[in-house]
Amino acid sequence: MALRVHDTRRREKVPFTTLRPGRVSMYVCGVTVYDRCHLGHARCYLAFDLIHRWLEASGYDVDYVQNFTDIEDKIIARANESRGGDWQGLVDDMIQGYYEDMDALNILRADHYPRCTEHVDGMIAIIQDLIERDHAYVADDGVYFHVASAPEKFGVLTGQSFDAVREGAGGRVDETGDGKRDHRDFALWKAAKPDEPTWPSPWGEGRPGWHIECTAMSLDRFEGAFDIHGGGHDLRFPHHEAEVFQGECHTGCSPLVHHWLHNGFVNVDGEKMSKSLGNFWTIKEILERVDPLVLRMALINAHYRSPIDMNETLLHDAERNHARIVEVYARALRARTTEHPVPLPHGDVGSSDALARSLGLLERMAEGFALAMDDDFNSREAVAKVLGGVREIHRLLDGGLDEADLDAVAHHAVEWLEELAGAILGVLPSRDVLLAEPEEDPRREAIADEVEDLLAKRAKARAAKDWGAADAIRDRLAEMDVEVTDTADGPVWSLR
Repeated sequence: MALRVHDTRRREKVPFTTLRPGRVSMYVCGVTVYDRCHLGHARCYLAFDLIHRWLEASGYDVDYVQNFTDIEDKIIARANESRGGDWQGLVDDMIQGYYEDMDALNILRADHYPRCTEHVDGMIAIIQDLIERDHAYVADDGVYFHVASAPEKFGVLTGQSFDAVREGAGGRVDETGDGKRDHRDFALWKAAKPDEPTWPSPWGEGRPGWHIECTAMSLDRFEGAFDIHGGGHDLRFPHHEAEVFQGECHTGCSPLVHHWLHNGFVNVDGEKMSKSLGNFWTIKEILERVDPLVLRMALINAHYRSPIDMNETLLHDAERNHARIVEVYARALRARTTEHPVPLPHGDVGSSDALARSLGLLERMAEGFALAMDDDFNSREAVAKVLGGVREIHRLLDGGLDEADLDAVAHHAVEWLEELAGAILGVLPSRDVLLAEPEEDPRREAIADEVEDLLAKRAKARAAKDWGAADAIRDRLAEMDVEVTDTADGPVWSLR
C-alpha cells in the first residue's frame, strides 16, 4: 500500500506525491517564544516527529523546516511586563527551553529553525510585490492584504465562511486597524507603536504581521511550491488560510502547498486546556511527574488528527504499555550470547516449525505496522502492532528454546523493537540505561533499604493521587542520585 495522507485542503485522503522524486520539503509552524511550551505543543511536534520519522524510514530525503516566531504582540507584552522590554533575552531563553522540552520527548531536530526577525527583508519584498499586484494596500497604520482581490476566499482549509469561524479563532483574527477596507483584510505590516521594536520599510518604521512571516520563511527555503505544510488544527484559520492568499498571489502558483496536514487538539479531563480552569500544563511541569517517554507513548497512541483527552487513565495505560515494551526489550538485550547469531529457525524439526510460525507472526505484525503508518500515519494502530509483537516476543523468550535458538530470537527481537518502537515510534530508552548493572556499584547496598522504603511510599502516594508527597519523594530520590524506571513488575532503580 502506497502512502496516503489526509489533505486538509482537499478534505480527503489522497496518494502522497512529491514535487521532486524521493525528496520531501516540509514546513511546520513553530512556537511563538514568549513562554515555555505546553501540552498542546508537545502534541503538535510529536505528531510531525512521527511523520518526519516515517517519511525517512520510507526512503525519502526530508528537508524539514520549523520556525520560531520571535516577534509578536505576546512577546512584546511579556518582555515589557517582566524584562524591562528585553524581548531578545526573553526569546533566547524560551528557545533554549523549547529545545530542552523537545529533546526530553525524543523529538528529532528539524533541519532548519529560522527566526522571523532574520527574514524581515524577505517579508518586505513580498509585501511590495503584493502591493504592485493590487493584492495589498498601504494605510495610515500599516499595510493590509486585500482579501477580496484573491482568487481563493476564506474557507479553503476550514470549509466555512470567514464569519462562521471567526468566533472560534481565539482572538487570533486581526480585528484592529482603522485603515482597513474590509473587515476580513489582515495586516502584512504594522506601523510603529511606542515601546515596540521596529524595522525600516518603504512604508515607514514598523514590524511584520504574523501571517507574512511563515510565507517568507518557507519561500526563502524552498524557493516556490513545497510538499507539506503542517501545524495545529487551530492554525487553519486565519493563519494558514492567510498564507494561502498571500503566498499564491505573490508566486502565481496554485497550489503553493502540495499537502496541508493538521494535528488535533489536547483536552485535559474533558476540558479545553486553560489557565483559568487550572488544567494548563507546560511540558516542563508535566515531565516533573511523568517520564518523558511515557508522555510520548500517551500522545502517539492516538491518530495525529484525532483530539486527545489527557487524563489519569490515559497516562496509566501509557505507563503500563511502555513498561511492557521496555521490559521485553531489556530481556532480549540480555538474552543475546553471541555477536552474530545463527540463522533462524534452529534446533529440532518440531521446535523449528513452531519458531517459524512465531517469527512469521512478527513479520506480519511489522507489515501491519507499515500499512498503518502508510494509512495517513496511523500511529494508534502502529502502537497496537508493536504491543502485539511484544506479547509474542515475551512468549518466545519464555518458550524453553535451546541456547542457539534463544540467542537468535533475542537478536531478532532487538532488531524488530529497535526498528519499530525505537527508530519510528521513538519510545525505547537507550541500551546503556537498560544494560547497566547497578548491583556492581558499591554505593547501592548502603542505600538500598532507604530507596525501597521510599519507593513503597511513592506507590502509596501515587495511588492516593497525593502528588505533593510523590513529588517530595521524587526529589529525595534525585538527591540520592537514584533513577527510577517503572516496569510491569514494579519500579526498577539504578544509580546515576
